[in-house]
Amino acid sequence: MPERRRSSDRTGRDPVNADESPDGPAGPSGEDMENKARNLVLRMLTHSPRTRAQLDRSLHRRGYEEEIVTRVLDRIEEAGLIDDAAFARGWVSSRHHSRGLSRRALSRELRTRGVEEETVREAVAEIDDEDEREAARALARKKLAGTRGRDQEVRIRRALGALARKGYPAGMSYRLVREELEAEGEESDLLADPDL
Repeated sequence: MPERRRSSDRTGRDPVNADESPDGPAGPSGEDMENKARNLVLRMLTHSPRTRAQLDRSLHRRGYEEEIVTRVLDRIEEAGLIDDAAFARGWVSSRHHSRGLSRRALSRELRTRGVEEETVREAVAEIDDEDEREAARALARKKLAGTRGRDQEVRIRRALGALARKGYPAGMSYRLVREELEAEGEESDLLADPDL
């Protein structure tokens, strides 16, 4: 009589020995998990710079144990591949120049990426008051130029809204929008109303 073959589940594993995994009877070794975590981090860093906190969250979401996460990130940081200060400086420079974000908005973005407060302060300190004012002025000018021919109240609201979304303080925004309207030859009493 022919020997009966044992059936297997959908994964192709023998259900009798279901505790066996592709990585061996007890699952992957700590060293294997560490190698996998390190390779994952290196792939993530290849795509874009990240903070240590972002990498930490990614590894924890994928189920890596705290000990492995800490060891892997410590080694990669020692190798100079994770540098939150350099990340913060690059982020501030790029986002301020390309998107016109204020220091306040940049600080908020860095904090959400897990950058420590002292590092955030140092990075945004590279943007001085004049740089911030000129970025806000350029944004106000651009928004007002895009709404020429519309009702003045609409133009003002849109310009102020754009500045607010970029994190600029209301007082500065009102002043710059008023100055840009005056440069166009328009005057507005609407900017005296803080409820606009």
